[in-house]
Amino acid sequence: MKICVGCDHGAIELKKTVLAVLQEFPDIEAEDAGTYSGESVDYPDIARKVCGKIISGEADRGIVLCGTGIGISIAANKIKGIRAALCHDVFSARMSREHNDANVLAMGGRVIGAGPAGEIVRAWISTEFSNGERHIRRIEKMMALENK
Repeated sequence: MKICVGCDHGAIELKKTVLAVLQEFPDIEAEDAGTYSGESVDYPDIARKVCGKIISGEADRGIVLCGTGIGISIAANKIKGIRAALCHDVFSARMSREHNDANVLAMGGRVIGAGPAGEIVRAWISTEFSNGERHIRRIEKMMALENK
């Protein structure tokens, strides 16, 4: 599985943690989509870059990070085909995959520490979509909203 990871200037340290955790999984190839310095960047540009890799098929999933995770998750969800989940706890991370088949995880570098973030990433990576009929139906309804 290929996962593209990107952050704005508010989450560079969290991105380092995320990339280190992804190295624990031998079947995962991680791509670092930036940013690479503390210089201010606009999180919608990072969301577009990461999500573009998913939409094009160059990546299977993405992880996007900004100061709170809010802005970058909103930006990611504006991109057709993306189901980004802002998660700051393990249960939400699991449910975002199991029930919503989230293809993007969002977190905030200024609101979550390295330890909890690592556990969230591990849970999100390890949880498969349930393929339950009710969940498929709900995802189809969510994705149809893109055309409204």
